Amino acid sequence: MADAVHIPDEAETRARWGAFAWNDENAEKAKIVLGRYPAGREQSASIPLLDLAQRQVGAETHTQGWLPVPVIEFVARQIGVPYMRVYEVATFYTMFNLAPVGRYHVQVCGTTPCMLAGSDDVLAACKNRGLVKGGTTPDGLFTLTEVECLGTCANAPMVQINDDNYEDLDYDRTVAVLEALANGEAPAPGSTTGRRASCPAGGPTTLKEMVDANHDYRGEWA
Repeated sequence: MADAVHIPDEAETRARWGAFAWNDENAEKAKIVLGRYPAGREQSASIPLLDLAQRQVGAETHTQGWLPVPVIEFVARQIGVPYMRVYEVATFYTMFNLAPVGRYHVQVCGTTPCMLAGSDDVLAACKNRGLVKGGTTPDGLFTLTEVECLGTCANAPMVQINDDNYEDLDYDRTVAVLEALANGEAPAPGSTTGRRASCPAGGPTTLKEMVDANHDYRGEWA
């Protein structure tokens, strides 16, 4: 379940972000995004433009990024719809942050498959590293959120950290990922046990020839 966030003071937010505009690189990206939709259907660009805006805020603040109200208003003006139509999107999807987060946004899945597979140990590792649900560490490095299913049930328990998933976690492997990030390293995303994608532990047991290349089995069928 997502934790309630503390929305920053609006006066301070407007003072900092009231003049938000695309930088040159993102202005070109925004044109490409809007070009995907026919005239009159610009509202369909809400999600990609909000994502682009959040990433620009993140780049400017050296964090994972968030969406101040003036930035959401800017996106609404870009697509010519009332602010509320875009705010509805921003508040529906947990991919959008409505309050500042740290450099690494640690989103722990707490839904049934991950819970049964040990997400409590993942949360314990986060807690013992100083992370508190719904909060950001004093050094500004980590923000911890518990979320609903992130779609990696076969490799539970897992966390999403910024754009990467870390899977097949336990207490020690979670600590290792967090420590690597804190040390400026880039731990390899995916399974932390070494298995490929969601193959069975120990490797695939069927269709093994398909692991590295397409294989035509028709000549082998009886």
